[in-house]
Amino acid sequence: MVAVAVLGMVLAQAGWAQGGSSPVGRWRTMDDATGKAKSIVVLYLENGKLYGKVEKILDPDPTNPEEICRKCEGEQHDKPILGLRMLWDMTASGAEWGSGMILDPHTGSTYRCIMTVVENGARLKVRGYVGVPMLGRTQYWVREP
Repeated sequence: MVAVAVLGMVLAQAGWAQGGSSPVGRWRTMDDATGKAKSIVVLYLENGKLYGKVEKILDPDPTNPEEICRKCEGEQHDKPILGLRMLWDMTASGAEWGSGMILDPHTGSTYRCIMTVVENGARLKVRGYVGVPMLGRTQYWVREP
């Protein structure tokens, strides 16, 4: 009985991680001002929370050819942007993920974050904000195959 329950949870999580309403997977980040693809970010679950790291840089910053997070603070200061943890401690609340933080590695700024998978899993609505969600900006990331 326990084995059947565990198998059911494993299969459900595997299906959930493949797409649909789950943010777990690879996402092409899009600049909300230019519409240009900036990077590929991998979102993954760890201890029930959602985290993300930069897997690939698609649009290198000409002012920072080494792609180092010079403006980041703490343990992320002067670390390579490639592989950098840029999303952490996100928890699920229904279809929305929140209560976590997101880092803009080009400015070094961190923001509270809310995310929702939209368009049948094809896009991720990512809203970073300071204070209240109304004081922020939204990007739409595109799911990578």
